Amino acid sequence: MKQHAQWETSLFELIRRTSVDLPPDVEQGLRRALAAEKRGSRGRWVLETILENVQKARENDAPLCQDTGSLVFHFHVPAGFDTNALSAVARVAVARATRLGYLRQNTIDSVSGEAYETNVAHGAPQFYFEQCARSTVDVRLIMKGGGSENVGRQYSLPDGRLQAGRDLDGVRRCVLDAIAEARGNGCAPGILGVCIGGDRASGYEHSKAQFLRRLDDKSEVKVLARLEDRILRDSRLLEIGPMGLGGSATLMGVKIGALSRLPASFFVTVSYMCWALRRRGALISVNGGLKRWLY
Repeated sequence: MKQHAQWETSLFELIRRTSVDLPPDVEQGLRRALAAEKRGSRGRWVLETILENVQKARENDAPLCQDTGSLVFHFHVPAGFDTNALSAVARVAVARATRLGYLRQNTIDSVSGEAYETNVAHGAPQFYFEQCARSTVDVRLIMKGGGSENVGRQYSLPDGRLQAGRDLDGVRRCVLDAIAEARGNGCAPGILGVCIGGDRASGYEHSKAQFLRRLDDKSEVKVLARLEDRILRDSRLLEIGPMGLGGSATLMGVKIGALSRLPASFFVTVSYMCWALRRRGALISVNGGLKRWLY
């Protein structure tokens, strides 16, 4: 990666844009939620305030939320690409974004309690790499806030409390329980990423990867697509609403994936994303030049 400066510029722009501007599908989801709430209701007022904040963040080139979250990079790179150099230049771009105020000093030493000045530390940012038969680099970034992270849940089926068996109805019961337990604490209306199966670690990883999907897509697995729609409809009946203040707009989307599992284990993992689904992606040339935005 001889074009270090060009790579830094492209990755910095990815971070900046992710921090200050919602992707179009998420903003459209907020507007659909607004249209569903009654005039004069608290839920409608919350959504109007959120959309005003979205517009002001874009105009003022300022972070959408003071919690700029954990940075999670997903890279698909050509075979043989130098991923060590790529992660190194990404860390430089993160440090630059922090110095310029697009990222808060949001990374904390778990032992001392001190903040890392650059947001570069052990395990921060997070990187996932996959080498593919391709000629460009596909990079996608998610900023995952701590408030929504706190309300994620993992279940082991069967679950007697929920009367949830090892089937898709059992999965549905788990997800609805996670929504009810979160109430407004995850900054509703939220988006759910769900993983059926896997182990305790891979379940969370796969559930969070669902946030890379657009809100208007459907699972390619028909039975999971139907389950996504069912849970989204059921969530409206809970009347949790925006920020837990009541209403039908409790969720903007449900995205479900599945992994294989062991016979002894049947995990259902639910990751919660707040309304500020800060997710961006770009195609970048091997020289570091930004080719086009993915969303």
